[in-house]
Amino acid sequence: MKRILLAVLLSIVTLAWPAKVEAGHFGLTGGVSFLGIKSLNMESATGYHAGFTYKFRLPVGFSIQPSLLYHAKASRSEAGGFKADMNVGYLELPVSFQWGPDLLLFRPFVDVSPFLGYGLNHSLDFKDTDGPYSVLVKDSWSKINRLEYGLGLGGGIEVWKFQLVCRYNWNFGSLLSPEGKVDAHALIKDGIGDSNFGGVTLSLALLF
Repeated sequence: MKRILLAVLLSIVTLAWPAKVEAGHFGLTGGVSFLGIKSLNMESATGYHAGFTYKFRLPVGFSIQPSLLYHAKASRSEAGGFKADMNVGYLELPVSFQWGPDLLLFRPFVDVSPFLGYGLNHSLDFKDTDGPYSVLVKDSWSKINRLEYGLGLGGGIEVWKFQLVCRYNWNFGSLLSPEGKVDAHALIKDGIGDSNFGGVTLSLALLF
């Protein structure tokens, strides 16, 4: 699945890249994420993302906008007397494919954004709400899939040098890997199952 998504991403970039591309615009981008793990008893938590972006304007209202972000994702679970707070930070590369008409004062657009990411850090705070048992695990990747990939769909508006985008994002694959020793990750495996992060991101970019 990872190879298929990467091949599709490269194919779209190649086919969509015309001979005539207008001068690009470098920018800064950041925002908030309301993501959870799509599973029973998992709650969404607020995260954030920030980084750099570069917009290539194409003919007929199209544009391609890759970004390089640090994206902090979080989720919480509380069930059966146990509480878990999971936080994972990714170096993320989304590539936004946009289309929208240039109106007089603004440009509305639809957005399709496949993305790839690599885990830089993570923490899992696991507690027994009815007793003294508590485990804090940091940066142990034995049970976490470090590579992430997925797709975002949404829309946005561009006014002057500012760009506001809202997307719903799906992380494909499983967050937890099947290998590794039994630890706090394994204790919440049944609660997470084969799910991964999913939810809404709201981003604001300043283009120069």
